[in-house]
Amino acid sequence: MTAVEPGSGDERAGKPVLHAYLDIAIVVIVLAATNLIAHFTTVWASIATVPISAVVLLVLTRRRGLGWAELGLSPRHLRRGSVYALAAMAIVIGVVAIGAALPITRPFFMADRYATLSGALIASMIVIPLQTVIPEELAFRGVLHGTLERVYGARGVFAAGSLLFGLWHIASSLGLTSGNKGLSGFLGGGLLGQILGVLAAVVATAAAGVVFTWLRRRSGSLIAPIALHWSLNGAGALAAAIVWQTTMA
Repeated sequence: MTAVEPGSGDERAGKPVLHAYLDIAIVVIVLAATNLIAHFTTVWASIATVPISAVVLLVLTRRRGLGWAELGLSPRHLRRGSVYALAAMAIVIGVVAIGAALPITRPFFMADRYATLSGALIASMIVIPLQTVIPEELAFRGVLHGTLERVYGARGVFAAGSLLFGLWHIASSLGLTSGNKGLSGFLGGGLLGQILGVLAAVVATAAAGVVFTWLRRRSGSLIAPIALHWSLNGAGALAAAIVWQTTMA
């Protein structure tokens, strides 16, 4: 077998592939570290770590050669993305309203962290968009999406990207059932209920990741998954506050 000489075509062809794999590894490592720091250190870290990391990843991957279109941030796709965004918001807000009104699903909106309407408004309009929705979409449907697609194509983005998004929510779902009357009644309390709650959260958010990825690919813009993500979290928070107020009044 003939050895590959330095500077040969085979070596040069391998460099972009290695470059792309390295990009994926860096993004995944940064996301894992971000998740641990945000959930298991200080209060200030829980507030600032995810947004800062998302910006750092954006700058890093831009310097590594990803274009704005690969990141879902090209102005050319803004109009198409806005159409999908409005449609997604309308559907989700309608479903949330129906879910909050039906007796069978109403208990699942009984989350004590949204017990006050003012707290839910602040969470919905400020905390959720700036601390969760925009940074997560920038990191997952922007940076991770772009790096994965270069190597694995659409299937890799849907599979790996969605799975990683589900695993990202393990830490945030710890104690999920203890703060939600509907979930604790459905899954039970104690350790088993907590484990089932975490598993349910991972499956649900991985499935949501598939939908977010579809919107991102279909529209070409991050604005569509951002809108859907906010609708699920933000509208859900407002609905939870309304249900809590009307039920406990």
